[in-house]
Amino acid sequence: MIFNSSEFLFIFLPLCFFIYFYLIQQRLIIGAKAFLVFSSLFFYSWWEISYLPLILSSMLFNYVIGSSLNEKIKPIQFPKKSLLIFGITANLGLLGYFKYSDFLINNFNLIFDSSIPSLNLLLPLAISFFTFQQIAYLVDSYRGETSEYDFLNYALFVTFFPQLIAGPIVHHAEMMPQFASKWNLVKNYKNIATGLFIFAIGLFKKVVIADTFAGWASLGFDQASVLNLFEAWATSLSYTFQLYFDFSGYTDMAIGAALLFNIKLPINFNSPYKSLDIQDFWRRWHITLSRFLRDYIYIPLGGNRKGAFKTYNNILATFILGGIWHGAGWTFIFWGFLHGMALVIHRFWTGYGYKIPKVIAWLITFNFVNLSWVFFRAEQWDDAIKVIKGMFGFSGIVITDRREKLLSFLSDYDNVSFGEVTEHIGDGSDVMYTLLVGFILCLYCKNAYEIASKKEFKTYQALFIALTLLLSYLMSIEIQNSSFLYFNF
Repeated sequence: MIFNSSEFLFIFLPLCFFIYFYLIQQRLIIGAKAFLVFSSLFFYSWWEISYLPLILSSMLFNYVIGSSLNEKIKPIQFPKKSLLIFGITANLGLLGYFKYSDFLINNFNLIFDSSIPSLNLLLPLAISFFTFQQIAYLVDSYRGETSEYDFLNYALFVTFFPQLIAGPIVHHAEMMPQFASKWNLVKNYKNIATGLFIFAIGLFKKVVIADTFAGWASLGFDQASVLNLFEAWATSLSYTFQLYFDFSGYTDMAIGAALLFNIKLPINFNSPYKSLDIQDFWRRWHITLSRFLRDYIYIPLGGNRKGAFKTYNNILATFILGGIWHGAGWTFIFWGFLHGMALVIHRFWTGYGYKIPKVIAWLITFNFVNLSWVFFRAEQWDDAIKVIKGMFGFSGIVITDRREKLLSFLSDYDNVSFGEVTEHIGDGSDVMYTLLVGFILCLYCKNAYEIASKKEFKTYQALFIALTLLLSYLMSIEIQNSSFLYFNF
């Protein structure tokens, strides 16, 4: 069940909303919360019920360990540091077994010329997200930053369906008080209106925009054997926009759906493609992951407290680990390395007080991000190299034959030819105009959070919600096998 499916839009979400508030109206508060936990677990089990015991076991285990780290509760008498290490190791071990076993086996076989068979494990949905979320809870419990919470609130914190599958990666301090607050137990019509508005924008991003770019990205990365200059740039930019509108669309839908229940999830995207440097990009892109990497990896490693060289190493290590978190593959590791090096160079550059004109700064930042996404998207190294070669013109430059008379002198160059510009990825004019729309939306339009921050909603905005939901749903019917990219991570 995904957010843009008929089952979610017309059955699951409405039933959850009305039954939850009906139970509250009957003063069955515990029953309402238990119903929401049950509904969230049903939502999770829709894909693969066999992994339901996994999330239940993880949730119970981390609640017991977290409570044991809390001095007020402490059901298990054991040294706190040893208990924390045990809890983190168990969480990482579970994540590593399902996500990285085959990667490690394949590399071991390659290095030692062995033939250990792969386990071919199916990656449990959302394991990366709920594992990181609970590790943060354990660390904060160890630091004494958590208070006494009951198990039902904790279960809702872990399983709450809007953010369960692909985030945002929420923090206990911003979620647990909301689940415990009596003020969130009544219908808030402003939250409902705002939530539907943000959800509609997110659905539009996903179904109308991201899935349109997905077709060109897939043709370029997965099917074309060679890409000319324009095809390669169209392919990379299509994925750059697909990933943004897909993941930010999911996050908008998560924030919107949560608001229906009076739960405010943290903003996860703040127009990241407007960034003028790579540090600003990571303040705007996947904000909750950046926060986790900073608070639970970068700062514990030493942050910037032990000199420039150590700081650079900490940055690089943090982003390499961030790359590994996204996927078990050398392309993800290299993507993390690229961003780590970019941040090191940026810190070194700004340390000397150098400044770049804004237009040039944006061009450098955006093109670096676009180039690095190639490695993030590529299934294999060869796929990434194919696109990179095309982007730098090493696989030929094709100019439309309508310009052959005007530019005939270019035919003297072996690398230049005339013909169909986008033979391998589709209609060239469609690609170009849609990419232009993508740039306009990312650079000149306000994001959903900025639009929804207005105090009052008017009639035309209600009409916009209705039309957007209808259009997005009708388009989703036409698209087969539409899923969110971050479900793979």
